[in-house]
Amino acid sequence: MDKPVIVTVDDDPGVSRAVARDLRRRYGQSYRIVRADTATQGMDSVREMRLRGDDVAAILADYRMPQMNGVEFLEQAMDLYPYARRVLLTAYADTEAAIQAINVVDLDHYMLKPWDPPEEKFYPVLDSLLDAWQRAERRESDELRVVGARWSARSYEVRDFLSRNQVPYRWLLADSPEGAQLLAAAGEDEEGGEVSPARLPLVITGEGTKLTAPDTSTLAAAVGLSTAPATDFYDLIVIGGGPGGLGAAVYGASEGLRTVMVEQHASGGQAGQSSRIENYLGFPDGVSGAQLADRARRQALKFGAELLTARTVTSLEVKGQARVVGFADGGSIAAHTVILATGVSYRRLTAPGLDDFVGRGTYYGAAVTEAPECRDREVYIVGAANSAGQGAVYLSGYACKVHLIVRGDGLERSMSHYLIEQISQIGNIEVHTETEVVGAEGGDHLERLTLKGPEGERTVETEWLFVFIGAEPYTDWLGDTIERDRRGFVLTGPDLTAAGSRPRNWPLRREPYHLETNVPGVFAAGDVRADSIKRVASAVGEGAMAVALVHRYLEKT
Repeated sequence: MDKPVIVTVDDDPGVSRAVARDLRRRYGQSYRIVRADTATQGMDSVREMRLRGDDVAAILADYRMPQMNGVEFLEQAMDLYPYARRVLLTAYADTEAAIQAINVVDLDHYMLKPWDPPEEKFYPVLDSLLDAWQRAERRESDELRVVGARWSARSYEVRDFLSRNQVPYRWLLADSPEGAQLLAAAGEDEEGGEVSPARLPLVITGEGTKLTAPDTSTLAAAVGLSTAPATDFYDLIVIGGGPGGLGAAVYGASEGLRTVMVEQHASGGQAGQSSRIENYLGFPDGVSGAQLADRARRQALKFGAELLTARTVTSLEVKGQARVVGFADGGSIAAHTVILATGVSYRRLTAPGLDDFVGRGTYYGAAVTEAPECRDREVYIVGAANSAGQGAVYLSGYACKVHLIVRGDGLERSMSHYLIEQISQIGNIEVHTETEVVGAEGGDHLERLTLKGPEGERTVETEWLFVFIGAEPYTDWLGDTIERDRRGFVLTGPDLTAAGSRPRNWPLRREPYHLETNVPGVFAAGDVRADSIKRVASAVGEGAMAVALVHRYLEKT
Protein backbone atom coordinates (compact mmCIF):
# COMPACT_ATOMS: atom_id res chain seq x y z
CA MET A 1 0.00 0.00 0.00
CA ASP A 2 1.15 3.57 -0.68
CA LYS A 3 2.38 5.48 2.33
CA PRO A 4 0.01 8.05 3.82
CA VAL A 5 1.11 11.65 3.32
CA ILE A 6 2.13 14.48 5.64
CA VAL A 7 1.81 17.87 3.91
CA THR A 8 3.76 20.95 5.00
CA VAL A 9 3.20 24.42 3.52
CA ASP A 10 5.32 27.48 4.36
CA ASP A 11 6.27 30.42 2.12
CA ASP A 12 9.63 30.85 3.91
CA PRO A 13 11.95 28.42 2.04
CA GLY A 14 14.27 28.03 5.01
CA VAL A 15 11.46 27.16 7.41
CA SER A 16 9.81 24.94 4.78
CA ARG A 17 13.01 22.91 4.34
CA ALA A 18 13.51 22.68 8.10
CA VAL A 19 9.99 21.35 8.68
CA ALA A 20 10.35 18.78 5.88
CA ARG A 21 13.78 17.73 7.18
CA ASP A 22 12.51 17.14 10.72
CA LEU A 23 9.46 15.29 9.41
CA ARG A 24 11.52 12.97 7.18
CA ARG A 25 13.98 12.23 9.97
CA ARG A 26 11.22 10.95 12.27
CA TYR A 27 8.44 9.77 9.95
CA GLY A 28 10.06 9.18 6.56
CA GLN A 29 9.86 5.38 6.77
CA SER A 30 6.11 5.32 7.43
CA TYR A 31 4.87 8.48 5.70
CA ARG A 32 5.54 10.37 2.48
CA ILE A 33 6.45 13.99 3.15
CA VAL A 34 5.15 16.55 0.62
CA ARG A 35 6.52 20.08 0.90
CA ALA A 36 5.12 23.24 -0.74
CA ASP A 37 6.58 26.76 -0.69
CA THR A 38 3.31 28.57 -1.51
CA ALA A 39 -0.31 28.13 -0.54
CA THR A 40 -1.32 27.77 -4.19
CA GLN A 41 1.28 25.07 -4.80
CA GLY A 42 0.20 23.31 -1.62
CA MET A 43 -3.49 23.35 -2.58
CA ASP A 44 -2.68 22.05 -6.06
CA SER A 45 -0.75 19.19 -4.46
CA VAL A 46 -3.61 18.37 -2.10
CA ARG A 47 -6.11 18.31 -4.98
CA GLU A 48 -3.84 16.03 -7.03
CA MET A 49 -3.48 13.65 -4.10
CA ARG A 50 -7.24 13.59 -3.64
CA LEU A 51 -7.74 12.66 -7.31
CA ARG A 52 -5.10 9.92 -7.04
CA GLY A 53 -6.74 8.52 -3.92
CA ASP A 54 -3.76 9.23 -1.63
CA ASP A 55 -4.45 9.30 2.11
CA VAL A 56 -3.32 12.48 3.91
CA ALA A 57 -2.63 12.03 7.62
CA ALA A 58 -1.60 15.55 8.65
CA ILE A 59 -1.37 19.05 7.19
CA LEU A 60 0.98 21.68 8.65
CA ALA A 61 0.46 25.23 7.35
CA ASP A 62 2.15 28.53 8.18
CA TYR A 63 -0.24 31.24 9.32
CA ARG A 64 1.30 34.19 7.44
CA MET A 65 1.27 33.44 3.70
CA PRO A 66 0.58 36.10 1.05
CA GLN A 67 -1.85 34.23 -1.24
CA MET A 68 -4.00 32.85 1.57
CA ASN A 69 -3.23 32.56 5.26
CA GLY A 70 -2.83 29.23 6.98
CA VAL A 71 -6.36 29.19 8.38
CA GLU A 72 -7.84 29.72 4.91
CA PHE A 73 -5.55 27.02 3.51
CA LEU A 74 -6.58 24.49 6.17
CA GLU A 75 -10.24 25.37 5.68
CA GLN A 76 -10.01 24.50 1.97
CA ALA A 77 -7.87 21.42 2.59
CA MET A 78 -10.26 19.98 5.19
CA ASP A 79 -13.02 19.88 2.54
CA LEU A 80 -10.85 17.36 0.68
CA TYR A 81 -9.36 15.56 3.68
CA PRO A 82 -11.68 16.03 6.68
CA TYR A 83 -9.83 13.42 8.78
CA ALA A 84 -6.33 14.85 8.29
CA ARG A 85 -4.92 16.32 11.50
CA ARG A 86 -4.50 20.09 11.20
CA VAL A 87 -1.57 22.05 12.63
CA LEU A 88 -1.02 25.82 12.31
CA LEU A 89 2.58 27.10 12.46
CA THR A 90 2.70 30.52 14.06
CA ALA A 91 5.10 33.15 15.26
CA TYR A 92 4.64 34.30 18.85
CA ALA A 93 2.72 37.38 17.72
CA ASP A 94 0.17 35.22 15.91
CA THR A 95 -0.98 33.26 18.94
CA GLU A 96 -4.26 35.19 19.26
CA ALA A 97 -5.11 34.51 15.62
CA ALA A 98 -4.32 30.83 16.10
CA ILE A 99 -6.65 30.57 19.07
CA GLN A 100 -9.46 32.18 17.08
CA ALA A 101 -8.75 29.75 14.22
CA ILE A 102 -9.74 26.82 16.41
CA ASN A 103 -13.37 27.82 15.86
CA VAL A 104 -12.96 28.02 12.08
CA VAL A 105 -11.10 24.82 11.15
CA ASP A 106 -11.43 22.70 14.29
CA LEU A 107 -7.67 23.03 14.67
CA ASP A 108 -5.89 20.10 16.32
CA HIS A 109 -2.80 22.07 17.38
CA TYR A 110 -0.97 25.33 16.84
CA MET A 111 2.80 25.30 17.09
CA LEU A 112 5.12 28.22 17.80
CA LYS A 113 8.21 28.72 15.63
CA PRO A 114 11.00 27.86 16.26
CA TRP A 115 10.36 24.41 17.80
CA ASP A 116 13.91 23.34 18.67
CA PRO A 117 14.62 20.81 19.94
CA PRO A 118 12.08 18.81 17.87
CA GLU A 119 12.39 15.83 20.23
CA GLU A 120 10.69 17.95 22.93
CA LYS A 121 8.51 20.45 21.08
CA PHE A 122 7.68 18.92 17.69
CA TYR A 123 7.67 15.13 17.64
CA PRO A 124 5.50 14.51 20.75
CA VAL A 125 2.74 16.65 19.21
CA LEU A 126 2.91 14.90 15.82
CA ASP A 127 3.16 11.47 17.48
CA SER A 128 -0.12 12.07 19.29
CA LEU A 129 -1.92 13.48 16.24
CA LEU A 130 -0.77 10.70 13.91
CA ASP A 131 -1.72 8.06 16.46
CA ALA A 132 -5.22 9.54 16.67
CA TRP A 133 -5.44 9.64 12.86
CA GLN A 134 -4.40 5.99 12.60
CA ARG A 135 -7.08 4.95 15.08
CA ALA A 136 -9.91 7.00 13.55
CA GLU A 137 -12.52 5.37 11.34
CA ARG A 138 -11.97 7.38 8.17
CA ARG A 139 -14.63 7.78 5.57
CA GLU A 140 -14.35 9.75 2.34
CA SER A 141 -15.95 13.20 2.54
CA ASP A 142 -17.97 12.60 -0.62
CA GLU A 143 -19.21 9.13 0.32
CA LEU A 144 -22.49 10.28 1.76
CA ARG A 145 -24.99 12.72 0.29
CA VAL A 146 -28.14 13.98 1.96
CA VAL A 147 -30.86 15.61 -0.17
CA GLY A 148 -33.57 17.36 1.79
CA ALA A 149 -35.79 20.38 2.27
CA ARG A 150 -34.60 23.50 4.06
CA TRP A 151 -37.40 23.46 6.64
CA SER A 152 -37.81 19.69 7.03
CA ALA A 153 -37.62 18.49 10.64
CA ARG A 154 -36.48 15.01 9.58
CA SER A 155 -33.80 16.46 7.30
CA TYR A 156 -32.49 18.40 10.28
CA GLU A 157 -32.55 15.28 12.49
CA VAL A 158 -30.56 13.26 9.93
CA ARG A 159 -27.97 16.02 9.51
CA ASP A 160 -27.68 16.48 13.27
CA PHE A 161 -27.21 12.73 13.81
CA LEU A 162 -24.47 12.53 11.16
CA SER A 163 -22.67 15.64 12.41
CA ARG A 164 -22.70 14.63 16.06
CA ASN A 165 -21.40 11.16 15.18
CA GLN A 166 -18.52 12.67 13.15
CA VAL A 167 -19.83 11.23 9.86
CA PRO A 168 -18.96 13.58 6.95
CA TYR A 169 -21.67 14.19 4.39
CA ARG A 170 -22.69 16.59 1.66
CA TRP A 171 -25.97 18.48 2.18
CA LEU A 172 -27.98 19.34 -0.94
CA LEU A 173 -31.28 21.18 -1.09
CA ALA A 174 -33.92 19.29 -3.06
CA ASP A 175 -34.69 22.36 -5.18
CA SER A 176 -31.03 22.99 -6.09
CA PRO A 177 -29.88 21.81 -9.55
CA GLU A 178 -27.73 18.98 -8.17
CA GLY A 179 -30.33 17.96 -5.58
CA ALA A 180 -33.06 17.81 -8.20
CA GLN A 181 -30.81 15.74 -10.46
CA LEU A 182 -30.15 13.24 -7.65
CA LEU A 183 -33.86 12.94 -6.89
CA ALA A 184 -34.57 12.30 -10.57
CA ALA A 185 -31.72 9.80 -10.83
CA ALA A 186 -32.83 7.99 -7.68
CA GLY A 187 -36.01 6.84 -9.40
CA GLU A 188 -37.93 4.49 -7.10
CA ASP A 189 -37.10 4.19 -3.42
CA GLU A 190 -36.25 0.94 -1.64
CA GLU A 191 -39.97 0.16 -1.26
CA GLY A 192 -40.77 0.72 -4.94
CA GLY A 193 -42.32 4.16 -4.47
CA GLU A 194 -41.22 7.31 -6.22
CA VAL A 195 -38.67 9.41 -4.32
CA SER A 196 -40.63 12.62 -3.99
CA PRO A 197 -40.12 15.75 -1.84
CA ALA A 198 -42.70 14.31 0.57
CA ARG A 199 -40.36 11.37 1.27
CA LEU A 200 -37.26 13.41 2.05
CA PRO A 201 -34.56 13.33 3.13
CA LEU A 202 -32.91 11.05 0.61
CA VAL A 203 -29.60 9.61 1.82
CA ILE A 204 -27.21 8.13 -0.77
CA THR A 205 -24.23 6.14 0.50
CA GLY A 206 -20.89 5.79 -1.29
CA GLU A 207 -21.97 2.38 -2.56
CA GLY A 208 -25.07 3.92 -4.15
CA THR A 209 -27.56 2.62 -1.58
CA LYS A 210 -30.65 4.84 -1.40
CA LEU A 211 -32.39 5.47 1.93
CA THR A 212 -35.55 7.57 2.01
CA ALA A 213 -36.30 9.28 5.31
CA PRO A 214 -34.39 6.53 7.18
CA ASP A 215 -34.94 5.93 10.87
CA THR A 216 -31.95 6.40 13.14
CA SER A 217 -30.99 2.75 13.49
CA THR A 218 -31.12 2.18 9.72
CA LEU A 219 -29.03 5.28 9.11
CA ALA A 220 -26.48 4.29 11.77
CA ALA A 221 -25.99 0.84 10.25
CA ALA A 222 -25.71 2.31 6.73
CA VAL A 223 -22.87 4.68 7.71
CA GLY A 224 -20.89 2.01 9.56
CA LEU A 225 -21.68 2.82 13.18
CA SER A 226 -21.77 -0.15 15.53
CA THR A 227 -25.33 -1.02 16.52
CA ALA A 228 -25.16 -4.72 17.46
CA PRO A 229 -23.41 -6.09 20.59
CA ALA A 230 -20.55 -8.53 20.05
CA THR A 231 -21.69 -10.78 22.88
CA ASP A 232 -24.63 -11.10 25.26
CA PHE A 233 -22.79 -10.79 28.60
CA TYR A 234 -20.34 -8.17 29.91
CA ASP A 235 -18.68 -7.11 33.13
CA LEU A 236 -20.08 -3.60 32.77
CA ILE A 237 -22.85 -1.97 30.74
CA VAL A 238 -22.72 1.83 30.58
CA ILE A 239 -26.04 3.37 29.54
CA GLY A 240 -25.57 6.82 28.03
CA GLY A 241 -22.70 8.33 26.09
CA GLY A 242 -22.34 11.77 27.64
CA PRO A 243 -19.24 12.85 29.63
CA GLY A 244 -20.18 10.55 32.54
CA GLY A 245 -20.76 7.56 30.29
CA LEU A 246 -17.64 8.17 28.23
CA GLY A 247 -15.59 8.55 31.40
CA ALA A 248 -16.96 5.25 32.71
CA ALA A 249 -16.29 3.51 29.38
CA VAL A 250 -12.68 4.73 29.27
CA TYR A 251 -11.89 3.77 32.85
CA GLY A 252 -13.83 0.51 32.75
CA ALA A 253 -12.14 -0.74 29.59
CA SER A 254 -8.69 0.53 30.60
CA GLU A 255 -8.94 -1.43 33.85
CA GLY A 256 -9.72 -4.70 32.13
CA LEU A 257 -13.50 -4.87 32.41
CA ARG A 258 -15.46 -6.16 29.42
CA THR A 259 -17.28 -2.89 28.82
CA VAL A 260 -20.05 -1.86 26.45
CA MET A 261 -21.50 1.66 26.23
CA VAL A 262 -25.00 2.10 24.78
CA GLU A 263 -25.98 5.48 23.35
CA GLN A 264 -29.35 6.37 21.83
CA HIS A 265 -28.22 9.27 19.63
CA ALA A 266 -24.58 10.38 19.65
CA SER A 267 -21.69 10.30 22.09
CA GLY A 268 -21.15 13.54 23.97
CA GLY A 269 -24.68 14.10 25.27
CA GLN A 270 -25.60 17.73 25.93
CA ALA A 271 -21.92 18.60 26.27
CA GLY A 272 -21.32 17.26 22.77
CA GLN A 273 -23.61 20.00 21.42
CA SER A 274 -21.59 22.77 23.06
CA SER A 275 -19.81 25.03 20.59
CA ARG A 276 -16.98 25.91 23.00
CA ILE A 277 -16.10 24.70 26.51
CA GLU A 278 -13.45 26.98 27.97
CA ASN A 279 -13.26 25.90 31.62
CA TYR A 280 -12.42 22.21 31.18
CA LEU A 281 -9.13 21.17 32.74
CA GLY A 282 -6.27 20.77 30.27
CA PHE A 283 -7.75 22.87 27.44
CA PRO A 284 -6.61 26.46 28.10
CA ASP A 285 -7.75 27.59 24.64
CA GLY A 286 -11.12 25.86 24.90
CA VAL A 287 -12.48 22.82 23.13
CA SER A 288 -15.75 22.17 21.33
CA GLY A 289 -18.08 19.59 22.79
CA ALA A 290 -17.82 17.58 19.58
CA GLN A 291 -14.02 17.55 19.79
CA LEU A 292 -14.05 16.47 23.42
CA ALA A 293 -16.60 13.72 22.76
CA ASP A 294 -14.70 12.46 19.70
CA ARG A 295 -11.42 12.25 21.62
CA ALA A 296 -13.09 10.44 24.53
CA ARG A 297 -14.80 8.06 22.09
CA ARG A 298 -11.48 7.23 20.39
CA GLN A 299 -9.87 6.76 23.79
CA ALA A 300 -12.56 4.30 24.89
CA LEU A 301 -12.18 2.32 21.64
CA LYS A 302 -8.41 2.28 22.08
CA PHE A 303 -8.80 0.47 25.42
CA GLY A 304 -11.22 -2.05 23.93
CA ALA A 305 -14.61 -0.70 24.97
CA GLU A 306 -17.52 -1.56 22.71
CA LEU A 307 -19.69 1.42 21.72
CA LEU A 308 -23.23 0.88 20.45
CA THR A 309 -25.06 3.76 18.77
CA ALA A 310 -28.75 4.25 17.92
CA ARG A 311 -29.94 1.65 20.45
CA THR A 312 -32.75 2.68 22.80
CA VAL A 313 -32.75 1.08 26.24
CA THR A 314 -36.25 0.43 27.58
CA SER A 315 -35.82 -1.77 30.65
CA LEU A 316 -33.51 -2.87 33.44
CA GLU A 317 -34.13 -6.15 35.29
CA VAL A 318 -32.36 -8.05 38.05
CA LYS A 319 -32.00 -11.78 37.38
CA GLY A 320 -29.86 -13.29 40.12
CA GLN A 321 -26.33 -11.92 39.76
CA ALA A 322 -27.10 -10.57 36.28
CA ARG A 323 -28.44 -7.13 35.42
CA VAL A 324 -30.36 -7.40 32.14
CA VAL A 325 -30.81 -4.38 29.86
CA GLY A 326 -33.61 -4.57 27.31
CA PHE A 327 -33.80 -2.68 23.99
CA ALA A 328 -36.76 -1.17 22.15
CA ASP A 329 -36.35 -3.71 19.33
CA GLY A 330 -36.78 -6.62 21.73
CA GLY A 331 -33.11 -7.58 22.11
CA SER A 332 -31.18 -7.53 25.38
CA ILE A 333 -27.72 -7.79 26.92
CA ALA A 334 -26.65 -8.62 30.47
CA ALA A 335 -23.76 -7.82 32.79
CA HIS A 336 -22.55 -8.13 36.34
CA THR A 337 -22.86 -4.34 36.78
CA VAL A 338 -24.53 -1.33 35.17
CA ILE A 339 -23.71 2.39 35.27
CA LEU A 340 -26.61 4.72 34.51
CA ALA A 341 -25.28 7.83 32.74
CA THR A 342 -28.29 8.81 30.66
CA GLY A 343 -27.89 12.50 31.48
CA VAL A 344 -30.62 15.06 30.94
CA SER A 345 -32.40 16.71 28.04
CA TYR A 346 -33.42 20.31 27.54
CA ARG A 347 -36.88 21.09 28.85
CA ARG A 348 -39.47 22.05 26.24
CA LEU A 349 -40.95 25.52 26.12
CA THR A 350 -44.73 25.44 26.52
CA ALA A 351 -45.52 28.59 24.52
CA PRO A 352 -48.43 28.04 22.08
CA GLY A 353 -47.29 27.18 18.58
CA LEU A 354 -43.66 26.31 19.36
CA ASP A 355 -44.08 22.53 19.12
CA ASP A 356 -45.17 22.96 15.50
CA PHE A 357 -41.74 24.33 14.54
CA VAL A 358 -39.30 21.92 16.24
CA GLY A 359 -36.61 21.23 13.65
CA ARG A 360 -38.15 23.95 11.44
CA GLY A 361 -36.82 27.07 13.13
CA THR A 362 -36.96 25.97 16.77
CA TYR A 363 -34.02 23.93 18.04
CA TYR A 364 -33.26 22.48 21.47
CA GLY A 365 -29.52 22.76 21.99
CA ALA A 366 -26.76 24.31 19.94
CA ALA A 367 -27.81 22.88 16.53
CA VAL A 368 -24.35 23.59 15.15
CA THR A 369 -25.43 22.35 11.72
CA GLU A 370 -27.83 25.32 11.46
CA ALA A 371 -25.34 28.05 12.42
CA PRO A 372 -24.13 28.87 8.86
CA GLU A 373 -27.76 29.34 7.77
CA CYS A 374 -28.11 32.09 10.40
CA ARG A 375 -25.59 34.34 8.70
CA ASP A 376 -26.69 37.98 8.71
CA ARG A 377 -30.01 37.09 10.42
CA GLU A 378 -31.39 37.89 13.87
CA VAL A 379 -31.60 34.86 16.16
CA TYR A 380 -33.13 34.34 19.59
CA ILE A 381 -31.75 32.16 22.39
CA VAL A 382 -33.67 31.19 25.51
CA GLY A 383 -31.65 30.32 28.61
CA ALA A 384 -29.35 31.73 31.25
CA ALA A 385 -26.88 28.91 32.01
CA ASN A 386 -23.49 28.17 30.44
CA SER A 387 -24.91 26.26 27.48
CA ALA A 388 -27.01 29.28 26.47
CA GLY A 389 -24.04 31.62 26.90
CA GLN A 390 -21.77 29.38 24.82
CA GLY A 391 -24.45 29.20 22.14
CA ALA A 392 -24.83 32.98 22.09
CA VAL A 393 -21.08 33.53 21.71
CA TYR A 394 -20.87 30.96 18.92
CA LEU A 395 -23.88 32.21 16.97
CA SER A 396 -22.70 35.81 17.27
CA GLY A 397 -20.03 34.90 14.72
CA TYR A 398 -22.77 34.23 12.14
CA ALA A 399 -25.87 36.23 13.02
CA CYS A 400 -26.10 39.98 12.69
CA LYS A 401 -27.84 40.08 16.08
CA VAL A 402 -28.24 37.56 18.90
CA HIS A 403 -31.02 38.15 21.44
CA LEU A 404 -30.53 36.25 24.71
CA ILE A 405 -33.92 35.82 26.43
CA VAL A 406 -33.58 35.42 30.21
CA ARG A 407 -36.55 34.83 32.51
CA GLY A 408 -34.70 36.05 35.62
CA ASP A 409 -33.26 39.43 36.45
CA GLY A 410 -29.70 38.60 35.33
CA LEU A 411 -27.14 35.97 34.42
CA GLU A 412 -24.99 35.96 37.55
CA ARG A 413 -26.79 33.19 39.40
CA SER A 414 -26.56 30.58 36.65
CA MET A 415 -23.75 31.47 34.22
CA SER A 416 -19.97 31.35 34.73
CA HIS A 417 -18.27 34.71 35.14
CA TYR A 418 -15.98 34.23 32.13
CA LEU A 419 -18.99 33.80 29.83
CA ILE A 420 -20.78 36.85 31.23
CA GLU A 421 -17.63 38.88 30.56
CA GLN A 422 -17.39 37.57 27.00
CA ILE A 423 -21.03 38.35 26.26
CA SER A 424 -20.67 41.89 27.60
CA GLN A 425 -17.83 42.52 25.13
CA ILE A 426 -19.63 41.21 22.00
CA GLY A 427 -21.50 44.05 20.36
CA ASN A 428 -24.13 42.02 18.53
CA ILE A 429 -25.41 40.16 21.61
CA GLU A 430 -28.27 41.78 23.51
CA VAL A 431 -29.53 40.35 26.82
CA HIS A 432 -33.25 40.73 27.58
CA THR A 433 -33.92 40.03 31.27
CA GLU A 434 -37.31 39.28 32.87
CA THR A 435 -38.52 38.20 29.42
CA GLU A 436 -40.23 35.03 28.17
CA VAL A 437 -41.36 33.54 24.87
CA VAL A 438 -45.17 33.27 25.04
CA GLY A 439 -46.09 32.45 21.44
CA ALA A 440 -44.87 31.42 17.99
CA GLU A 441 -46.31 31.72 14.50
CA GLY A 442 -45.37 30.83 10.94
CA GLY A 443 -46.17 28.76 7.87
CA ASP A 444 -43.90 25.86 6.97
CA HIS A 445 -41.32 27.24 9.43
CA LEU A 446 -40.99 29.67 12.33
CA GLU A 447 -41.55 33.28 11.30
CA ARG A 448 -42.56 35.23 14.42
CA LEU A 449 -42.19 35.08 18.20
CA THR A 450 -44.25 36.80 20.85
CA LEU A 451 -42.17 37.99 23.80
CA LYS A 452 -43.45 39.13 27.18
CA GLY A 453 -41.21 41.43 29.18
CA PRO A 454 -41.35 44.32 31.68
CA GLU A 455 -42.96 46.54 29.05
CA GLY A 456 -45.64 44.02 28.05
CA GLU A 457 -45.96 41.81 24.98
CA ARG A 458 -44.36 42.43 21.59
CA THR A 459 -43.96 40.45 18.37
CA VAL A 460 -40.60 40.02 16.65
CA GLU A 461 -39.76 38.65 13.22
CA THR A 462 -37.30 35.73 13.28
CA GLU A 463 -36.76 32.31 11.75
CA TRP A 464 -34.38 31.07 14.44
CA LEU A 465 -34.96 30.12 18.07
CA PHE A 466 -32.49 28.05 20.12
CA VAL A 467 -33.60 26.81 23.54
CA PHE A 468 -31.33 25.92 26.47
CA ILE A 469 -33.57 25.67 29.54
CA GLY A 470 -33.79 23.33 32.49
CA ALA A 471 -32.85 19.70 32.71
CA GLU A 472 -35.13 16.68 32.53
CA PRO A 473 -33.55 13.29 33.34
CA TYR A 474 -34.10 10.42 30.94
CA THR A 475 -35.28 7.88 33.52
CA ASP A 476 -38.94 7.05 32.85
CA TRP A 477 -37.89 3.74 31.29
CA LEU A 478 -36.55 2.56 34.68
CA GLY A 479 -40.07 2.02 36.03
CA ASP A 480 -40.11 0.88 39.66
CA THR A 481 -36.71 -0.82 39.49
CA ILE A 482 -34.61 2.19 40.46
CA GLU A 483 -35.50 4.70 43.19
CA ARG A 484 -35.76 8.32 41.97
CA ASP A 485 -36.66 11.67 43.46
CA ARG A 486 -39.85 13.56 42.58
CA ARG A 487 -38.18 15.14 39.52
CA GLY A 488 -36.97 11.78 38.20
CA PHE A 489 -33.29 12.00 39.16
CA VAL A 490 -31.71 8.77 40.39
CA LEU A 491 -31.11 8.47 44.14
CA THR A 492 -27.79 6.97 45.23
CA GLY A 493 -25.90 6.16 48.42
CA PRO A 494 -26.74 8.41 51.38
CA ASP A 495 -29.57 10.08 49.41
CA LEU A 496 -31.50 6.80 49.60
CA THR A 497 -31.43 6.88 53.40
CA ALA A 498 -32.21 10.60 53.47
CA ALA A 499 -35.27 9.94 51.30
CA GLY A 500 -36.45 7.30 53.78
CA SER A 501 -35.95 4.48 51.31
CA ARG A 502 -34.26 1.30 52.47
CA PRO A 503 -32.57 -0.31 49.41
CA ARG A 504 -34.22 -3.53 48.33
CA ASN A 505 -32.25 -6.79 48.45
CA TRP A 506 -29.34 -5.16 50.24
CA PRO A 507 -27.11 -7.29 52.47
CA LEU A 508 -27.45 -6.02 56.03
CA ARG A 509 -23.67 -5.95 56.41
CA ARG A 510 -23.18 -2.72 54.47
CA GLU A 511 -24.80 0.46 53.16
CA PRO A 512 -24.77 1.28 49.42
CA TYR A 513 -21.68 2.97 48.01
CA HIS A 514 -21.92 6.69 47.32
CA LEU A 515 -22.89 6.31 43.64
CA GLU A 516 -24.81 3.04 44.03
CA THR A 517 -28.57 2.88 43.55
CA ASN A 518 -31.08 0.84 45.52
CA VAL A 519 -30.21 -2.13 43.29
CA PRO A 520 -26.83 -3.68 44.16
CA GLY A 521 -24.39 -3.45 41.26
CA VAL A 522 -26.26 -0.61 39.54
CA PHE A 523 -24.59 2.80 39.82
CA ALA A 524 -25.41 6.30 38.57
CA ALA A 525 -23.00 8.96 37.34
CA GLY A 526 -23.29 12.49 35.99
CA ASP A 527 -26.32 14.69 35.49
CA VAL A 528 -28.87 11.86 35.88
CA ARG A 529 -27.91 11.45 39.55
CA ALA A 530 -29.83 13.45 42.15
CA ASP A 531 -27.91 16.44 43.54
CA SER A 532 -25.02 16.02 41.11
CA ILE A 533 -23.03 19.06 40.05
CA LYS A 534 -24.07 19.83 36.48
CA ARG A 535 -20.58 20.24 35.00
CA VAL A 536 -18.66 18.26 32.39
CA ALA A 537 -15.67 17.71 34.68
CA SER A 538 -17.76 16.41 37.58
CA ALA A 539 -19.64 14.02 35.26
CA VAL A 540 -16.37 12.59 33.96
CA GLY A 541 -15.11 12.26 37.53
CA GLU A 542 -18.24 10.44 38.65
CA GLY A 543 -17.95 8.07 35.69
CA ALA A 544 -14.42 7.20 36.78
CA MET A 545 -15.42 6.89 40.44
CA ALA A 546 -18.32 4.60 39.55
CA VAL A 547 -15.87 2.21 37.87
CA ALA A 548 -13.81 2.08 41.07
CA LEU A 549 -16.97 1.18 42.99
CA VAL A 550 -17.81 -1.44 40.36
CA HIS A 551 -14.47 -3.12 41.13
CA ARG A 552 -15.27 -3.07 44.85
CA TYR A 553 -18.67 -4.57 44.23
CA LEU A 554 -17.28 -7.33 42.00
CA GLU A 555 -14.66 -8.22 44.61
CA LYS A 556 -17.36 -8.78 47.23
CA THR A 557 -19.80 -10.78 45.10
